[in-house]
Amino acid sequence: MPSVSAHVAATLASHVQHVFGVMGNGNAYVLDALERQAVVPYTAMRHEGGAVVAADAFHRASGGLAAATATYGAGFTNTLTALAEAVQARIPLILLVGDEPTSGPRPWGVDQIALASAVGARTYTVGRTDAAATTMIAVEHALTYRVPTVLAIPYDIATREAGPIPPAPQPVLPSALRPTGPFAAATVSAVAAALAQAQRPVLLAGRGAWIAGAGDALGDLAEATGAATATTALGRGVFPDERYDLGVTGGFGAEGAMAAIREADTAVVFGASLNQFTMRFGDLFAPGTHVVQVDVAAAATHPHVGVYVRGDARVVAEALVAELRDRGARASGWRETLDLPALREREHGSADGLAPDGLLDPRAAAARIGELLPEDRVVVSDGGHFIGWANMYWPVASPDRMMMVGTAYQSIGLGFPSVAGAAVAHPASTVVLTTGDGGGLMALADLESAVRVAGGHAVAVVWNDAAYGAEVHVYGRKGLAEAPMLIPTVDFAGLARAVGAEAAVVRSLDDLAVLADWVARPADERPFLLLDLRVSPTVVAPYQEEIVRING
Repeated sequence: MPSVSAHVAATLASHVQHVFGVMGNGNAYVLDALERQAVVPYTAMRHEGGAVVAADAFHRASGGLAAATATYGAGFTNTLTALAEAVQARIPLILLVGDEPTSGPRPWGVDQIALASAVGARTYTVGRTDAAATTMIAVEHALTYRVPTVLAIPYDIATREAGPIPPAPQPVLPSALRPTGPFAAATVSAVAAALAQAQRPVLLAGRGAWIAGAGDALGDLAEATGAATATTALGRGVFPDERYDLGVTGGFGAEGAMAAIREADTAVVFGASLNQFTMRFGDLFAPGTHVVQVDVAAAATHPHVGVYVRGDARVVAEALVAELRDRGARASGWRETLDLPALREREHGSADGLAPDGLLDPRAAAARIGELLPEDRVVVSDGGHFIGWANMYWPVASPDRMMMVGTAYQSIGLGFPSVAGAAVAHPASTVVLTTGDGGGLMALADLESAVRVAGGHAVAVVWNDAAYGAEVHVYGRKGLAEAPMLIPTVDFAGLARAVGAEAAVVRSLDDLAVLADWVARPADERPFLLLDLRVSPTVVAPYQEEIVRING
């Protein structure tokens, strides 16, 4: 008769597209069941946190549901930072773990349910008679609330017989949230009226707009109003017409483009939380700008929002387009007066690509790398001072091709495992990792995973400034001792070669010829490439300067 583990594996196999994990005695039997059923592909990672990160990145890149798996105890606690990131970023995934026996904890046991709850994740524990049903509840919970969900198998029931495996039902998910009632309808009409009268309208969209499938509707709305467009870092590419796009808002934005946004008289924001970085710490819009936010949150998420519409971004955008057409509204014509290429222009540093200290200027390096990378690319970013360079210099086609795993929880060290998840989600594309030396060292266990899984479809760019750069630029300027912020220069190229990658130390723009040569070769005839960029710690990203300014 099928076991409890077989029930869990069969139900999961009906709903997840991939499993990433590290095997231990707590999940050995369920992994065996998944492998024997041969329905869902499995990718081995080298750290349990990396398994969760890979499942997270898989969802961000594909929209599909993935599972991560780890053993109980130390295996589970190793997942907590990555689990907290997925909670903060609202990423649906299943974390399949072993747990203490039903007889109670052992001397080395920990309260896994309490630990998961502490970072915001709910746990469902399967029993002998309800393993399939409980698995289905966990899947439905993850998809309905867009959250990671822990599915636990007590160690002593993993191999118990559980009877015939029932068919797995399809999850029942909520439909798109629509503004309902006369008050909501009047608010949508008022927003349409404001857009119809606006002289300098701007539409701003975030990742929530992409999740809602609002791209085409937002394109229609921009066309109907004549609005210039802009996005958050995670919403890049959501608008279908890039001709009138001002780029990323906040500290990643070009100064000219941000000045144009401050000229807006009406700004409508779709699917963006308006965090402090997007809002330039309150300076994105000028005083007097009529700011409207459209989101599924319970209330507006920034005090500068004057009107809030609770609803799905696509549904509300379509309603606004219909109302504008009924009103016979005309496009403002403002965006056609803007010199968009000039407004989007960025500083590239000196002509030779070097900073005054003789080390590589990261701006010049980022610009050259952006010119060399294939257009069909997926950018994954670790956390750290360097996060500005990819957002400023490497365009992406759509939001599912730019992910910043770690920034929601303000973590570093999640970069290398992100490559594996993105590569599985986009197997024909080139995955480009941007990471720092601090985060790269923290994630080193899954450098091997990235090289093995992505192979010649990925390149890692390590911004090696021999420091925790963000800390140096904020706390070093305050006069704090810098010694704890520094890192001895690490040979990342050597580390990468040790696990089968091609690698190069880059000290000048000419050294990037290795990337051009790599791009010219067929993906199946080249290995993973790592570029160890020896960059100057003296060049500070604009967004970091904003943080320094706010911190005094």
